[in-house]
Amino acid sequence: MSKRGTEPQLPRASAVDSPWRVPEDDRLRPSRARTRPPADAPDEASCKSQLHEQVAVLDALQQRLHAEGRRAVLILFQAMDAAGKDSTIRAVFSGINPAGCAVHAFRQPTPEELGHDFLWRSSQRLPAHGQIGVFNRSWYEAVLIERVHTALAAEHHVSLGRHAKAFWAGRYQSIRDHELHLARSGTTILKFWLHVSKEEQRRRLLSRLDDPEKHWKFQAGDVAERAYWPAYQKAAGQMLNETARPWAPWYLIPADDKPWMRTTVAGIIVQTLAAMDPRYPMADQERLDRYAELRKQLVGE
Repeated sequence: MSKRGTEPQLPRASAVDSPWRVPEDDRLRPSRARTRPPADAPDEASCKSQLHEQVAVLDALQQRLHAEGRRAVLILFQAMDAAGKDSTIRAVFSGINPAGCAVHAFRQPTPEELGHDFLWRSSQRLPAHGQIGVFNRSWYEAVLIERVHTALAAEHHVSLGRHAKAFWAGRYQSIRDHELHLARSGTTILKFWLHVSKEEQRRRLLSRLDDPEKHWKFQAGDVAERAYWPAYQKAAGQMLNETARPWAPWYLIPADDKPWMRTTVAGIIVQTLAAMDPRYPMADQERLDRYAELRKQLVGE
């Protein structure tokens, strides 16, 4: 038993003020959350202009984070199909130096990945200090699609049986412990649920079918999964409520309007990195003296 005063210290909160932050009071119900921007949201042209400015600021902050090399940033995106994960990641991170940012998309698990615990495959792609890691889907698939289609959990060689409630509680606890460890180890975590309506998803799926250049995006299974919409909303709500923490916050972003969604996501990321205040390393006096000598040498050539 820990002695008084020796309890582990919790990481510093990384959540920024935002009306889209998921509260930590177990009250969120995605089925009641809005999917459209607020009435006073800027128009499409303004959103695109704002995003351009935000990407420039993000690039400067990322360069400082990379040079500092002491902390990492992990950004997770989860959503229903066609909510805009790919396009948002592309729009927000297109202007970032690829040397300090890596995007990883997690699809159907491979046999090797299924031979490990559910946290293993994404843990192999965690960002090093000085890096921004972006996950398109993540370990949260294990409490989303596997929660809706419980037979998939058996592929990880586990059996729910009569202990399903305890099993899912254990998975949430594993995720909370994992993210707490990452936060304690210097990784700032941001998690985005892009909240699209069922009607807007239908419209986007039709757009993929109607445009030959978008056929590659379409999967027949996306239509079949629409039958499970209520189950997914319930699973998403429990996931958000169970794993929203000050050091690993969730942001539920209305996703029916893509330009507004992208600039809202970018704004939260910029706020978070600005609050981290990464700084370029400063040379000590000994190194400055050495630089002065080398400069004289170069000037004299």
